[in-house]
Order: sequence, then structure tokens, then C-alpha cells
Amino acid sequence: MNAIKGQGLSRLGVSITLSAALLYSQGAMANTAETLLHRIEPQQLALMVGAEYASVAELTENMDRANFSSVLLVKYLLNRIHALDKNGPVINAIIELNPQALDIAAERDQERRQGTLRGPLHGIPVLIKDNIQTADNMQTSAGSLALVGQPAAQDAFIIQQLREAGAVILGKTNMTELAGFRDPDVPSGWSARGGQTKNPHKLSADPCGSSTGSAAAAAAGFAPLTVGTETNGSIHCPSFMNGVVGLKPSLGLLSRTGMIVVSRNQDTPGPITRTVRDAALLLNAMTGNDSTDTVQRTHAGVPTDYTALLNTAELNGKRIGYPSRYAPGNSETDLDLNFLQALVIMANAGATLIPVEEPSYENSNYMERYQEFLFMDLNREAPGWFSSRQQMPVNSMEAFINFNQHTPGVPEYGQSSVLSFMNTPYNETQYNELWTLLNTRSRQAIDSVLSEHALDALIDSSEGFASTIVPVAGYPGITVPSGIDDHGTLKGLYFYGPRWSEANLLGLAYSYEQATQARLNPAFAP
Repeated sequence: MNAIKGQGLSRLGVSITLSAALLYSQGAMANTAETLLHRIEPQQLALMVGAEYASVAELTENMDRANFSSVLLVKYLLNRIHALDKNGPVINAIIELNPQALDIAAERDQERRQGTLRGPLHGIPVLIKDNIQTADNMQTSAGSLALVGQPAAQDAFIIQQLREAGAVILGKTNMTELAGFRDPDVPSGWSARGGQTKNPHKLSADPCGSSTGSAAAAAAGFAPLTVGTETNGSIHCPSFMNGVVGLKPSLGLLSRTGMIVVSRNQDTPGPITRTVRDAALLLNAMTGNDSTDTVQRTHAGVPTDYTALLNTAELNGKRIGYPSRYAPGNSETDLDLNFLQALVIMANAGATLIPVEEPSYENSNYMERYQEFLFMDLNREAPGWFSSRQQMPVNSMEAFINFNQHTPGVPEYGQSSVLSFMNTPYNETQYNELWTLLNTRSRQAIDSVLSEHALDALIDSSEGFASTIVPVAGYPGITVPSGIDDHGTLKGLYFYGPRWSEANLLGLAYSYEQATQARLNPAFAP
């Protein structure tokens, strides 16, 4: 039996893992569907050491051997979620667990025994953000109490793909309610339905959003794979703040069918995982042709294998652009030592680093116009939240607003953002003109830099402005852990490039990841 390797457990992480192991070995049986505690025998528990931070490849290798199974892994993770998400540090990343998870895992184990494997994700648990439909006993509410009712009648397209790939849907993750469009005072990771998600590295730190629960769950070792969504920054920000890998694909690479969307011109699901390879495997599984989505890249013939360029030498010989403000001699070179170290690592890996003017906008009212665009988007999309779902507590935006007034959640937050987009009516002509302006300017800002310097890709620091332009362009971006700064804040490196360049970006990110090994397991510190 192969031992599963963890990556650098912190001192406090070790103590918490041991404490959790003691809980598991005591093995209280589940007494309610909500707690889902499961007995694990001591000899089985010994097989699971390090499984919480194991990669898909490591888990699969062990499932191919005797005594290790998807059922055992699911039990182990459910116990860990009970110990750390609902008790102990109370990360609160999980909004709901799937009561069918063990049954699904048992089916995948039976298939494995019969020699039938659906793919690399066979029997692997995955957690899904609460704005992605699953046709089971779980809700799809975007964190809102007003959208809790009858479960969805159909799986989202990407959920269908994951089930066909053999993944086990373990549960739903908490998120910033309505993807951050309830009220400006709502903190990242809070929803009326799910409460406040915490950052597992430092419980008092900002976990960022809106895919907060997915990133926190991946970091805390609650599942090897999680799925988030992004309009603008909702995969990137929680990924670097929680020290995990987050990929926002090109618009149209993954289907949005069955997703509660903010903007059909920007929204996309994407992988949030602990490693680049696992992000590529999850992307492979979710990709497919969905004729019902209005923006889809058609895959003709053999689909792209996003693991194809994952090698340690991928940075060698590549031309990578970085913001010129970090070039030697400029005033900001000492402001982000972590980013400067990342540049050194890539140069040592053989990359040619070229200082470039960071993509930006000339006019200062960009964000104001962008907010106007998003509010019109929400006004257009909101009716679909109700018409596609039956037996909801509300069936209109007016009823939604009234519901929130009488059921605000704890603590009580307002809904001024909801009121603002309700007061920004959708005007098709204005909307199309504004979108053309924003989208064209964003694409040109990136394309011109890539072309002028003949670049393979661009990078930015985790707090840079590029990550807000990339989603408007519809281009891909991937965030990779790059360590921690002197203040204890987790940092990330952001790779981005032209549309459909995911395979290239994943290769570059993998090469950087392997050179740094910068991901840290969480300390669950106060």
C-alpha cells in the first residue's frame, strides 16, 4: 500500500490532523443526515494518513490497490468536514452535504472492481458552488434563503459531465450571497443561508469571494476538487487568499447551463484545486459541447487534453510579460518582494521576462460604466432565477426584495445592491453599446501587449489590475500559490493570455508550481 504524501503540514496543522484522527478512530456512527459521522476502523484509518491533502493521482493510485476505496475516502472527508468545518475552527465552507455521496461512491467502487473506469476522476469527491444546479436532494440557492425550495429538476451541464466522468458530488460550498450583489456591507464569504466562511490559514483573515467556500474547502482538505464560478475575480481572489489554484477559463469553454448567472457575457465556472494538474483534470472532465448555451466553443474531434503541457520545463524559452513597475530601477520594485521572487524563479527556469505596460484603461470612469453594465445584466438575468425553478418562496424580484426585508439572515444585512440593479433597467441598445466598448477595450489592451512583445503569456501579482480586465475580455487566467509575505498574507501569481490559451497557461503555471512548491497547508490560526 502506498503512503499518501502531504505537502508540508504546518505545526498547528499537524496537531489538528492528529486531533481529527482521534475523532475518526473513535468512529461514532452517523446519527443524523446532517452530521454524517461515519465509523472508520483503525486499520482503515492508517490507510488514510495524508489523504486530506492528496492529489487525484495519489488517491487513484491507492484506489487501484486493496482496502482503499471511494467509500472509505468519502467517509474520511465527511468526518473531517464535521471535525473542522462544523466544529473546531468552524471554517463553514460547506453549505450542504450530499446525502447520496456514499451511495454514489459505492457504485463507483463496484465499477472499479468490475474493471470499469470512467476516467481519472473515477470515485474522486468534488464540491460544487451553491449557484450550480444539481438534480438531487441538495438546494441551489446562490446562498440566498429566498431561493431555497424544491431542488433543481436537472443537473447543470458541467455536473452531468462530472457524473459521467465518475466523480462523486460530495456537497455544495458556501459563497458570498448572490455572488456579491446583495449589499456592499456583506463581507466576502457570507450568505444568509450559509453564514460566514473563514480562511483556514488564518481564521480572522479575509477569505475573499464569491467562490469563498470552494477555495476554503480545497485549502482545508475537505475535497481534492472544487468548482467555483467567476464574473470578475470570484475565482481568482479566493484562490490566492486561501492559497490554492484557481482557473477562470475563457468565456465559452465551459457551459453555464444550470448556473445562476450574473452576466452571460462574463460568467463561467472553473476549477479550484490544490494543484495545477488537478485543475487540468477537472477542466478536462467539465469540458463538452452544450448546444443550449449561447456562448460555446465547439469541440470537433478529440477534445483538448489540458494535462498535455504539464511538464517542469514548460517555462524554458517562453517570453513572459510582467508589469514594468516592477522592473529594476522603478519605484515599486520593493513593494511586492514576493512577486519579485517569482520573477527570479521564472528566470531561473529559463523564461525570458519582459517588462511591459500593464493593460489598463485611459478613462477613470471605467468602473462606473462597468457597474452600470453589470446592473443591467442582473436586471436581465434575475427573472430567470425564478422562472426556471418551481416551488420557490418567491417568484419575482419584488417578492425577493420583500422576502429579504423580513428574513435578512444573521447578522442582518441590507440589500442595496439588489435595489440598485432593480433600478437600472435593461436597455438592449445601451447594453450592447456598453458591452462592445468594455469588451473591445479589454481585448485590445491585452492583445496589443501580447503582439507588440511577441509574448507567450502575461503575469501579474495577485493584487494587480489585470485580473479585473481578463474577465471582461473573456480571456483565461490562472492563479497559483506563490508563498506568504512578511505580514502573513498568502500571495499568488496570476498567469493570463488570449482566448482558448488554457493549455499553455496551465503548462506555464505547472512549471512555476513545481519550481516553487509554494503551497502551504493551512494552520487554522486565530
